[in-house]
This record gives sequence, C-alpha cells and structure tokens, in this order.
Amino acid sequence: MQKFITAVGAILFVIFGSLPGFSQGAPSSEAERKAELAAAWQAASNAGTAGPADVALIDQATLKLPAGDFFVPKAEGIRVMRALGNTIHDASFVGLVLGTRQNDRWLVVITYIKEGYIKDDAAKDWNADDLLKNLKEGVEESNKDRAARGFPEMEVIGWIEPPNYDATSHRLVWSVLGKDKGTPDDARKDVNYNTYALGRDGYFSLNLLSDSTKVATDKSAAHELLANLTYQSGKRYEDFSASTDRIAEYGLLALVGGVAAKKLGLLALLLAFVLKFAKAIFVAAAVFGTGVLKFFRRKPRDDSAGGPA
Repeated sequence: MQKFITAVGAILFVIFGSLPGFSQGAPSSEAERKAELAAAWQAASNAGTAGPADVALIDQATLKLPAGDFFVPKAEGIRVMRALGNTIHDASFVGLVLGTRQNDRWLVVITYIKEGYIKDDAAKDWNADDLLKNLKEGVEESNKDRAARGFPEMEVIGWIEPPNYDATSHRLVWSVLGKDKGTPDDARKDVNYNTYALGRDGYFSLNLLSDSTKVATDKSAAHELLANLTYQSGKRYEDFSASTDRIAEYGLLALVGGVAAKKLGLLALLLAFVLKFAKAIFVAAAVFGTGVLKFFRRKPRDDSAGGPA
C-alpha cells in the first residue's frame, strides 16, 4: 500500500503542477486538496471491484463488469468526484467505472433516477433535428445560470450520435458535441456519451466521459456496460403494472431534450458538473494510463496477508 501512496503522490504532483491554482507555492488549503484527492483515489482502490465480476447496482440491477474495467462504489466515488471539485447529487449517484487498459482514458458515471416508469411511445415519432434544436435552446437557457455562477458559457455544435432507442431492450443512446463559447472549432472537446437503461421504477444513466478524439473508440465501452446491465426480476421495464406503479411526469423525449433535467432543476448543475469534472480528468489524461489507473488493474488486497508491496 505504501507504493500506492507514493506513486499516486507523484502522479498528482504532475497533474496539479499543470493546473491553475495548484502550483508548487500553493497555500496549505491547496496542499490539503491534493492530499484529499490522493486519499480519495486510495480509498477507491481499496473499496472497488476489478472485472470480470458481477456488481450489484443498489436494489435494482446487476452489472457484469468486463475484464479491464474497475468499479468504484458510491461512497468512494462521491469522495473522488468531490475531491475533483464537483457537486454530486448523493441520492442518485451509484458509482464510477474506469477503464484500466493501457490506452484507456474514459470514465463512466452511473446514476439511478427513481422518477417512475418512463413512457417510450414518443420514440417512434421523434425527429433528430427538432431534438437538437431543443438541446441548443436548453443550453442557451442554462447559460444564464452558468454566467451568474462564474462558469464559461457553452454551446452545442451537433450530434456525435443522434438518439437511438431500442424498444426491445428499452435502451437509449445519444451524444452531442459541444464546446465553451469562444473556443476554436478545431480544439479537442470533452464529450458526454449518454446511455440509459429503462426499468419499472426509473432508469439508470451510464454517462461516458471521453473527448472528441477518442469517443469513436471509447463508446464501445459504454455500449458494453449498457448491454451488461440486467434488471432484477420485478424491476424490469416489462414488469410495470398500470394499476399500482408510478408513472414519471415526463416521457422518453425528455431524456434527450433535457426537459426532465430542467424540470427537476438539474440541467444547469449537470452541465457545470460535466465541465468541471472533464477539465480535471482530461488535463491529467497523459498520466492516467500509466499512473493512477494501473493501481485499479488488480483487485484490492489485504496488506496484512503479506506478499510483495
């Protein structure tokens, strides 16, 4: 374990040496933040699960974690996210999945929204152009709040993948390309690749964080995780009972257009979360594959059992 602490400390020095506000002459509060992030990664490594393994997702589903992936549970995942400076909605957060292969630079944030049964009948009639327009308008509206809170304004450029809903498996996938206003069009852009699995009481969101240069290959990880999520008997979409179950106040269309998030007062917070998280992760991407993530390539062990450190 001491090797883990030493190596993570060295990696964080590289990361924060390249980020504003984390210079070598940083005040003690900044040093404390670095120490907390190192401790958060250590706790994640100790508590997490390396694939292949079956991971229980609260009381709703099981995720078959592939070899090469690492699952960080709720408490430790929240600690990592907060150490990176993010505001987390504790009630919906389930965990994180990291890719730990040599060239992996992605992370999936898993949340569960228990808002009731999502009607999917609108999927057969939706229009990708109309949905994109809705998204652009939603982001423009959220920019008022972003500007008031000191975040850069954002804009949506276009689809990376237009919405695709599988009515048999009740899975939804979509992604848009966006950027900070005023940044060059050819600059590398952080990407959210959004996947959803609908159930009887709500839905899981598996949000892949990648960038525009790697999402074409990274999205296969999101598709694999989505396919590997299985609802428990009684929690499946087809287990819905119209006589007893709650129906969500919004339908499937809202999961693409942002109406649901806006209705719940989450849209502006979500966009801020994505920006802040992505910046912290991807500025450090060059050292992730050979540094922090290598400690997630094996299952945590008990140091008291002996063996090489």
